[in-house]
Amino acid sequence: MDPQFWLERWDNNQIGFHQDEINTHLQRFWPQLGLAPDSHVFVPLAGKTLDLLWLAAQGHRVTGVEISERAVRAFFDENDLTPQVRDTDGFRLWQAGEITLMEGDYFDLMPEELGPLDAVFDRASLIALPPAMRPGYARQLQRLAPACPVLLVTLDYDQDEMDGPPFAVSAGEVEQLYAASHRISPLDVLDVLAENARFRERGLTRLEERVYRLAPLA
Repeated sequence: MDPQFWLERWDNNQIGFHQDEINTHLQRFWPQLGLAPDSHVFVPLAGKTLDLLWLAAQGHRVTGVEISERAVRAFFDENDLTPQVRDTDGFRLWQAGEITLMEGDYFDLMPEELGPLDAVFDRASLIALPPAMRPGYARQLQRLAPACPVLLVTLDYDQDEMDGPPFAVSAGEVEQLYAASHRISPLDVLDVLAENARFRERGLTRLEERVYRLAPLA
């Protein structure tokens, strides 16, 4: 899987991963991170998620990174926001109010380009990547957001029954990826197969949504 895969998904409007509403887990569990209103929140692989709007409404400064220009432009257009746009060495920055979207590759992002962060929200980032890429994703996140709490939402199912994305990420893999840097607290597990007909049609017999709070050890 390379960047072109996601660019083509957006160009062809194959974006079943996009949610047309604010994520319910974000609204329910975000207060458990105990952040001050003016905290700087990072949303990797952001797409055009409405979660950016909700986070900004809590008083946060929100920065997302997204490789697709089409997705970035759609976020601002669909929410009637007029961004200021400027180019840096590696990224194009789109900013409106407290929301900034960095157009470019997450794996190319440098800590100094983001500045200090206070928290991370990951709903559809880790599960967007195949197994071989997930350790690199986690290492990059630790590099960009050291000592930051993370609210993580994953999907878990029998990977033999369906090809990703979204990919299955087990509780054991979350431990492998993050236990060295974070204390992992499971917050909720939901059986969501009944409400996801497209996954049943692809052959799934089990689909669980799992929510974690990752608290930095340092």
